Amino acid sequence: MSGTRSSGQGSRTLAEQLRGWPEDRLSRLLRERPDLATPAPQDSAQLAARAATRASVLRALDQLTLAELGVLDALVVAGPTGFDGLVSIVRAAESSVAEAIGLLSDLALVWESPGGLRPLSAVAEALTAGTAPGVSGLRPVSPDPPDPEVVQQHLEEISPAALALLRHVDENGGQATTGSARRTVTPDEASSPAEELLARNLLIVRSGGAAWLPGEVGLVLRGGRTTVDPIDVAPELATSERSSEMVDRAAAGAAFEAVRRVELLLDQWGTRPPGALRSGGLGVRDLKAAAGLLHVDEPTAALLVEVAAAARLLAIGTDQDGDQSWLPTDAFDRWSDRPVEDRWVVLAAAWLATSRLPGLVGTRDRAGKTRNALAPEMSSVFSAETRRMALEVLAEVPPGEVLAAGTGVPSVAQRVAWLRPRRPGSRADQVGWALAEAAHLGLTGLNGLSTAGRALLADDGSAVAALAPLLPQPVDHVLIQADLTAVAPGPLESGLARRLQLVADVESRGGATVYRFTPGSVRRALDVGWSAAEVHDFVASISRTDVPQPLSYLVDDAARTFGTLRVGHAEAFIRADDETALSELLHHPSAGTLGLRRIAPTVLVSSTPLDVLLPRLRDLGASPVVEAMDGTVRVARPDQRRARTPKEPRGHHLRAARETAHLSQVVTAIRAGDRAASSRPTDPDSRLTPSGSLAALRDAVETGSTVLIGYVDNHGASTERVVDPVKVDGGWLTAYDHRSDDTRTFAVHRITAVRPAAPTG
Repeated sequence: MSGTRSSGQGSRTLAEQLRGWPEDRLSRLLRERPDLATPAPQDSAQLAARAATRASVLRALDQLTLAELGVLDALVVAGPTGFDGLVSIVRAAESSVAEAIGLLSDLALVWESPGGLRPLSAVAEALTAGTAPGVSGLRPVSPDPPDPEVVQQHLEEISPAALALLRHVDENGGQATTGSARRTVTPDEASSPAEELLARNLLIVRSGGAAWLPGEVGLVLRGGRTTVDPIDVAPELATSERSSEMVDRAAAGAAFEAVRRVELLLDQWGTRPPGALRSGGLGVRDLKAAAGLLHVDEPTAALLVEVAAAARLLAIGTDQDGDQSWLPTDAFDRWSDRPVEDRWVVLAAAWLATSRLPGLVGTRDRAGKTRNALAPEMSSVFSAETRRMALEVLAEVPPGEVLAAGTGVPSVAQRVAWLRPRRPGSRADQVGWALAEAAHLGLTGLNGLSTAGRALLADDGSAVAALAPLLPQPVDHVLIQADLTAVAPGPLESGLARRLQLVADVESRGGATVYRFTPGSVRRALDVGWSAAEVHDFVASISRTDVPQPLSYLVDDAARTFGTLRVGHAEAFIRADDETALSELLHHPSAGTLGLRRIAPTVLVSSTPLDVLLPRLRDLGASPVVEAMDGTVRVARPDQRRARTPKEPRGHHLRAARETAHLSQVVTAIRAGDRAASSRPTDPDSRLTPSGSLAALRDAVETGSTVLIGYVDNHGASTERVVDPVKVDGGWLTAYDHRSDDTRTFAVHRITAVRPAAPTG
């Protein structure tokens, strides 16, 4: 950004200054303040009017650092001034002030008038007390400010109690209430600290009994500066030593676990999808079940679910009953076939760019309602910016150092607050969430940014190469033990893991995953059509050890009892060639609620629906199979259902190219409008469009000039008014009307002409 110093030869208005800018600087303004480019302004006058609106100024201020806000605040306090005068009141290095002025000028928040550097009028309204820590909160000095030596003399005259009161008012926003203090007293008559300040005009009384600290008094009180502390010194980060190799290895482990857990969860939801709430979110019970499946706490499960949705691997679809459910998308199958490092980049990049706030899941809103994962309202326009800034601050920590335990995260929050001090109020919480989420996803490890995380942040395409060597290689075997467990000495190949999870249950996860064979798990394989021989062959093919005899007996026993009972439709019926098996079931102590009745030695009927009866029989220890209408056994694995993949957002490079082309068109349109305006004949009686009136009135507000307006009232009568414009907002002009000697409001669309007023006397 180019710096600027007052030379005594400025522009009469901001629009005039914009007309003299080169095209690259005008494009930079439109890029940094994109709201000015849509729709395209007709000319520089309309661009200047749009740049001075309160809403646009607020958006621009939200992008400033504390140093830039402090310099802008000093300009508001000092009024139009030169660069040297500004440096004298800002507690910062001259180079920092010059850099800030350059940025503020390029953002059209400051322009160089003949009287010196001048902020937009809307800036003074936006920079109110308490807007950001470190910003002065002082009111602008009066048109005829007292000499600083006089103010200093008054400060020396007051009592210590009055001086302490004045400093207290200064430190708390510059506003106070007068209470019972008399407002019109002389210094000799003052009987309280408040009256001492009021008598010497160190506090000025306003309407309603409020008092405020004049800017000139605040400057003297702070030693001639707008702030007590330097505004250009960024907070230091609290760090400790840690080798970068340890950081990378810890981050790689977390990255692998994140990918594996997302795959496991979505593979499970492909056959047993959770229902979608009416609001579009995920139910609390479903989130708790997901946490149990993944062996993580609920906040971590919520993060993985949100990231999967952000990566377009999870979306709302319809289940087998036609109900709205959360299902894996078509993209999940393609994602699952890619290497782990590629899959991690997809997840991490989606998390970095999403506007979602997983950290809010489980908290309560103002109405006391629990916030659900995947709910539409769980997002913020500031979240992606905060997430990236937190990691960029962490990237400033050199290799070999990490954030200190306990104090490191708060120091990052303080640095981010220095970079963006205005909004939102939850910025510190968002920084904490971002760093915790980055650790779970493997961008950071041991409180340090990993090499892969740095590459992802830089978007240089080297994240995959940085992560791949640190990931464990997939294995194609397990070690089966005599206690009916199988230990996978590393991450199993995806296809093998899916088949093994069909035959055995996961007992524990970690560096080595432990699977346990149970009668229920073997029956699960038989339910989908495996035979006992196929189970024996599969177990023998994946084991590096001999298959223990207890496991062979377990498979044979499950196969021997499998299908002894057959369930069909009555409401449901149960038949078996073994009469004893039916008798045992009929007289089982827990079978009383099944509504069983014997109609033949080998047949029972039940009043319980089939989909309820089948799992209940399995709970009683039976191994029934479902019989089709023709008497054959119906064996089928639940269908893997998929949702349609959400539309992919436009690529970064494509968006950048389209944005550049759009800005070029807008700049061309503005220049064409300026040429048309300069060639248009000047007619003082010509009527203005509403947009033209806005531009002319905003120029008058910025320059503080008196204008003559043509105005049509509610009765259609046309009059001319001499006014001093104060503010233009929401289609209304607030101005001091010389005729009525009062401040009035005028509808801009009723203003037909705006001309400079002739000087008086």
